[in-house]
Amino acid sequence: MADLVLIYGMKLLPADEVEAVEAAQVALKNGNSERVTMHVLSGTREQIEAQLRHSTEAFFEFYPQIS
Repeated sequence: MADLVLIYGMKLLPADEVEAVEAAQVALKNGNSERVTMHVLSGTREQIEAQLRHSTEAFFEFYPQIS
């Protein structure tokens, strides 16, 4: 399997200041583009860390061919 790239971003903001989150755009060398869905996790630090771990594990379950 070819090398892969995992694209992600993180930013902590006060929960009451966030109004909307939009998808990110990735430009590919072949001229096409891909959209990256942004995910929002909220709660205490411990809750966010647990949600992030769970989300990462679940993400890789979508790609069983990656070992």
